[in-house]
Amino acid sequence: MIKLVNTALSVCFCSQLTFSQSENYKQIDKYLDDLEKHNKFMGSVAVAKNGEIVYSKAVGYSDVEKGIRANEDSKYRIGSISKTFTAVLVMQAVEQGKLKLDTRLNTFFPTIKNADKITISHLLNHRSGIHSFTDDDSYLEWNTQAKTEKEMLAIIEKGNSLFAPDSKAQYSNSNYVLLSYILEKVYKESFGSILQKNIAKPIGLKNTYLAKTIDVYDNEVKSYTYTGNWKLESETDPSIPLGAGAIVSNPQDIILFSNALFEGKLLQPSSLEYMKTLKDNYGSGLFKYPFNGKFGYGHTGGIDGFSSIFTYFENDKITYVMTSNGANTNTNTISLVVLSEAFGVPYQLPEITTYKVEPKDLDAYLGVYSSTQLPIKITITRVGETLMAQATGQSSFPLEAVKKDVFQFEVAGIVIEFNSNENNLILIQGGGNFTFSKE
Repeated sequence: MIKLVNTALSVCFCSQLTFSQSENYKQIDKYLDDLEKHNKFMGSVAVAKNGEIVYSKAVGYSDVEKGIRANEDSKYRIGSISKTFTAVLVMQAVEQGKLKLDTRLNTFFPTIKNADKITISHLLNHRSGIHSFTDDDSYLEWNTQAKTEKEMLAIIEKGNSLFAPDSKAQYSNSNYVLLSYILEKVYKESFGSILQKNIAKPIGLKNTYLAKTIDVYDNEVKSYTYTGNWKLESETDPSIPLGAGAIVSNPQDIILFSNALFEGKLLQPSSLEYMKTLKDNYGSGLFKYPFNGKFGYGHTGGIDGFSSIFTYFENDKITYVMTSNGANTNTNTISLVVLSEAFGVPYQLPEITTYKVEPKDLDAYLGVYSSTQLPIKITITRVGETLMAQATGQSSFPLEAVKKDVFQFEVAGIVIEFNSNENNLILIQGGGNFTFSKE
């Protein structure tokens, strides 16, 4: 199926920003404040150099409905950054002799297809071939319901195998859920307890733990999507992703974790090198991100309305972290701006523009559009003052007016240009232009 909307965080810090550098992050403050003012971003950003935080700022609300603002200590669900923590726990278990990288999956879960060929190593670097349960069409119908290990195993088994183990790499949340269960078996403790005993407590992480129901009075933040206003997102039950995406943290704690990991306080040097080693662009709990001719190691995350990223540039000893609970913009641009300031690279703050369309004028765009170029239809509807688009078999998403007859969904890089005279629209995404005619 053609996917118009793909909001999973994908970052490549390689844009060329060519204007003068701001002073002491003052322009970054203004930029983040402006993003919040225009309902573009809610979240927290931090930068550390040589292990010390040199910039930190939070904008937006932990609870929009109650008017509770987030602060620099607020805690976010960090999605797949959890995988880096889990990979560290696995490597610690290997160092302690509780696991081997070539241990076969059938030692623990013999009923999974190819379990006799899949190793711990294959799970770590996404080479198992096991289907990711989050790609199931039905996933969003049950992701808020608590699941037992037995129930999750049945779901994973039903997803079957996509390719022969170690023949290629493909991202799968199922891999890290299985690793979470394996850790529980070898330590004979819950994943949350293992996380606390082996990472959080030894390095002093006070705001990092396995998620529970979000509690804004414990300085945890809720997540939102923007559809003309901030709309509360549902909460994935933590029992489902576990070490694949259920950890709560904040930028300050992630920086402490990053420092400890890359300074050898959590793993032996050989174990860290193993995590950093890429095969088909996949490491073990780590990816490699380029910026201005340099490379950092880290991970991105996305769950419900949350998105996040951390990356550590070893040669410069710079760590960058962003956690967000609501984004109506491409957060990669935010990362580019903050990293440019951190590295002293000249840049220009992006212009934040708004274009007002009267609600009654939106009605001219409504309808169902089909194309001879793509096997999908796009339905355009209106919710209040917001134009909504929905492709066949996919979730609806809001369109923001940028100029006359032109709308965008910036998060996914989608632009839609309407031509009322021709009764059609042009979909622009990923460098492609596709014409859809109104039925």
